[in-house]
Amino acid sequence: MNQKDKGRGTFIWRVSSAHVIAYFIAGVFALVFMNYKVHYSSEALSLFMRPLSSPWVGIGPALQIFRGVVIALVLLPIRSFIFTKYGYIKLMWLIFGFCSVSTIGPTPGSFDGFIYTVLPVYYHLLGMPETLLYIFLFTGILAFWYKWEKKYMAWISVIGVILIITMGIMGFKNMLQV
Repeated sequence: MNQKDKGRGTFIWRVSSAHVIAYFIAGVFALVFMNYKVHYSSEALSLFMRPLSSPWVGIGPALQIFRGVVIALVLLPIRSFIFTKYGYIKLMWLIFGFCSVSTIGPTPGSFDGFIYTVLPVYYHLLGMPETLLYIFLFTGILAFWYKWEKKYMAWISVIGVILIITMGIMGFKNMLQV
């Protein structure tokens, strides 16, 4: 096991925080540039997507820390493969394949989604820019962090995750009052 493989706690934190930060940035991108508010209120998507005014949507980014831990625990047994040559590119393909295209259920944009849902092709393709941005950010943050292990990266991740969680909690509380 090489130096980069040591420290399960460090690995779990780095993966979890990279996920939260990448998820948040990709979500803000989609919200601002892809007009998700209009799309989520459309007849097709409003049947299974919460409106942006939902308290659950407000707290969603804060809850991603739990999903980040799950992702880290899933990657933990194969973490040494991430540190190989082209490991981050392999991780990108792995995430894209299992989390987007080949999901277990018929989610929009997935292989089964095209087969089993009645959503127009447009809705299947709508989330692809956000998905690809997330995958590039997530793997890019991890690659950068492990290639240039600087103490400031840990501080930036802690501050970023705290800010995202705080904004999520504040959004949740504000939406409950509406």
